[in-house]
Amino acid sequence: MGDQAVIEIEKMVYGGDGLGHLEDGRAVFVPFVMPGEKALVNLTEVSGRFARAQLQELLSASTQRVTPPCPHFGVCGGCHYQHMSATAQAQTKLEILGNQLQRIAHLANPPLRGIVSGKQQFHYRNQLQFHPGPDGSLAFMDLRGSQPVKIQQCLLGMAGISEIWPQIDLGQGLELKRVILREDSFGEVMLILEDDGFEAPELEVDLPISVAYLGADGRALTLAGTDRLSYLIEGREFTVSPESFFQVNPEIASALVQRVLQQAAATSPSRVVELYSGVGLFSAFLAGTAGALTAIESSPSACFDFALNLEPFENVSLYEGPVERILPALVPDLHQPDLVVLDPPRAGLHPSAREALLKLQPAAIAYVSCDPSTLARDLKAITGSGYELASVEVFDMFPQTYHLESLSYLQRK
Repeated sequence: MGDQAVIEIEKMVYGGDGLGHLEDGRAVFVPFVMPGEKALVNLTEVSGRFARAQLQELLSASTQRVTPPCPHFGVCGGCHYQHMSATAQAQTKLEILGNQLQRIAHLANPPLRGIVSGKQQFHYRNQLQFHPGPDGSLAFMDLRGSQPVKIQQCLLGMAGISEIWPQIDLGQGLELKRVILREDSFGEVMLILEDDGFEAPELEVDLPISVAYLGADGRALTLAGTDRLSYLIEGREFTVSPESFFQVNPEIASALVQRVLQQAAATSPSRVVELYSGVGLFSAFLAGTAGALTAIESSPSACFDFALNLEPFENVSLYEGPVERILPALVPDLHQPDLVVLDPPRAGLHPSAREALLKLQPAAIAYVSCDPSTLARDLKAITGSGYELASVEVFDMFPQTYHLESLSYLQRK
């Protein structure tokens, strides 16, 4: 055990920790605490600039602290905020996003519109990712991501997933990187086995689920049941293959679509571009009123799904490949579209993609982000190149966790 210290928690930072300071002024980061609390902590990592610590004893508690309902909270690495009330979680995410925009994007007063929270604070996820335990059971990784944690329950998965996963026994000796369970809008559950090999394992399936194998070539092989799932968002059905990404919280995904459509309706965009389009979540709703819609997506399976989901529309062009490679080549043909919608991965915009976006000079940009730090980096470049940030809104896609989804709307000056 390391040295101990008594600290006061000043604020929460992105990543799930609370921030306090040691007597010598060094910052110390502690998980599972809240602003305003005083805590006795064990120092686990100390450097010249900062320290990390674990909570030993809570000396004074926040009025917004609640009892975590999951017995695995604090050991399993899946949740970070179960000790906070829903109100405190929402306020924390708003403050973190605002701080990142001030510190990194240099926006003194970012136009935070608020937070959209769902009715489901638990059992909202249509996908859970597991790691095989040594005995063949499904496990989650611990807080450090270093070893599997055997669990008896998870409060985040939707009903079908929650019912099925405890019944799954992979058996000993089956080497897999990951095991994913997905549940669609019609109650169909799919088990996805992911590995670096080239040959699917032999399995006996006696559960009412579909099974797919994702090997080294990145293509899904159907081992049982259906080869795709179907999700209903705002009354529209989306086909999603096992390899393709889809938002994990259907309620908040619907709210996100609604807000993008509201923003688009204000200008009635005729020429629309969607970057990182995935299976077409936004394009499917924008194509009906646009004169022409151009989409770019790098995943072959998502492009396949996009083509199915956008099949009714004849005004849509889809380009398969990395945005940073495709978009620069399209700038002369797509110059100054009315609206660009983008939903990049956690790393945000590649520098070449960001440069091409600014050369494109769209009238408006709707930027969906799942990482406030890379969002702030990109917004700094965009607002420094002739754009005004009109609004930023948090969409609580991931309750009980520090993960943060947001929508930023920018207009060309």
